[in-house]
Amino acid sequence: MTVYIHKLETSVPETHYEQPYACELMQRNVSERDGVKRVLRSIYHNSGIRKRHSVITDFNGSADQPLFFNPDGTSATSPDTRRRNDIYTREARRHFTDLGRKLLDNTPGIRPVDVTHLVTVSCTGFFAPGPDYFVVRDLGLRSSTERYHIGFMGCYAAFQGLKMAHSFCQNNPDAVVLVLCVELCTLHLQFSDDTDSMISASVFADGGSGALVSARPPAGGSPCLEMRSFHSDLTSEGEGDMAWTIGNQGFEMRLSTYVPEIIRTNIGPALDTILGSAGLTRGDITRWAVHPGGRAILDKVQEALDLDDEQIAASRTILSEYGNMSSATILFVLKELLDGHRGPDPQTVFGMAFGPGLTIESGLFRLLPAQIAN
Repeated sequence: MTVYIHKLETSVPETHYEQPYACELMQRNVSERDGVKRVLRSIYHNSGIRKRHSVITDFNGSADQPLFFNPDGTSATSPDTRRRNDIYTREARRHFTDLGRKLLDNTPGIRPVDVTHLVTVSCTGFFAPGPDYFVVRDLGLRSSTERYHIGFMGCYAAFQGLKMAHSFCQNNPDAVVLVLCVELCTLHLQFSDDTDSMISASVFADGGSGALVSARPPAGGSPCLEMRSFHSDLTSEGEGDMAWTIGNQGFEMRLSTYVPEIIRTNIGPALDTILGSAGLTRGDITRWAVHPGGRAILDKVQEALDLDDEQIAASRTILSEYGNMSSATILFVLKELLDGHRGPDPQTVFGMAFGPGLTIESGLFRLLPAQIAN
C-alpha cells in the first residue's frame, strides 16, 4: 500500500539571534582566556549558521525573569534542570499544538476527527500528561486517538516517527497520522570551555516540525512525498562521541569533533547497502535531504558521497537559517525540498540523519509534483 506525507509544517520561537551576537555573548561568559576566545570566534565564524531561534528571551536582555543572562549580558547563576524543564513544559506544549493545528488547517480533506494516530517526538524535556495528551485535547481530536511518544533518541528520531506512521497506514488504509517533533535545545546551554561543549552551544537551536501521513490519495494542488522505505544502521565506533545525558544544570550534549569523520567513513558503505536492497544506485537519487548537524558534518557527507553544491543546498540553507534543532531539523529540510520544487517530473529523495550511538537513520521518498500527486 502506498503511503504519503501529505503535508509538512514548521514552527519556531519568535526570538532569534544572529550568530555573531551569540559568539560575543559566549566569549564574554565562557572564559577570560584569550585562547578560549579565539577558539570560540573560530567555531562560530565557521559554523555555517547565520541565525538561530530560541525560547530564551534574555539573550537580548528583554526577559522579565532572566534564565541565563543579566541585563548587562553577563551570565546569571546557572539554572538547575527543574527550572529549565519548567520552561520546556510551557513552550513545548505550545509548539506541539501549533504544529498540529497548522497540519490540519492546511491539509485539504482532513479534519480533526479523521486523525487516528498521534506520534510526538522530543529529547529536550519531559512532562506528564505529555504533549500527546494536550494535542488531542486542544485540537479536538477523538479521545480514542492512539498516542505514542518517542523520547531521548536525538537528531534521528523524526525517522522513527515517520516509520511508525508508515506502518500504521500500511496496516490500516483509513489511518491518518500526525507526527510532531519539538526540540528546545537552547534551554540546555552550558558555559564551558570544553571544546565539544563549545561546539554544541554554537549549533543547537529551538524549533518544531510536523508531518501528516496517510494512505489516502493526496489532494489540494501541492506536491507531496511518497514514502518508499526506511533503514537503520549503527556504526562500529562513536558510542561516546555523540551523547545526551541529564545533569543537575540541564541536559549535557556531547558532540565530539570526531563525529564528522566517523560519519564520513561509514556513510558510503551504509548507503550502498541501503540502495542496493532497493534496486537503486547513487545515481538514481535526484534530491538529498541530509540532517545538518553542523557544517563539518555536511562537508564530510558531501565529500564522501561526491555530491555537488546544489544537491546538498537544502540542508545548508536550513543550517544557516535555523541551526541544528535536533529531531525537528530533517523535516525542515524535506519541506525546503518540497517548497522549492518546480519541475513536472517526480524526484527520488534520500534523507538521512545521525544521532547518539552513532546511529544512521535514513528514508527513501518519491517527491511527487502537484499535478501528479493530485
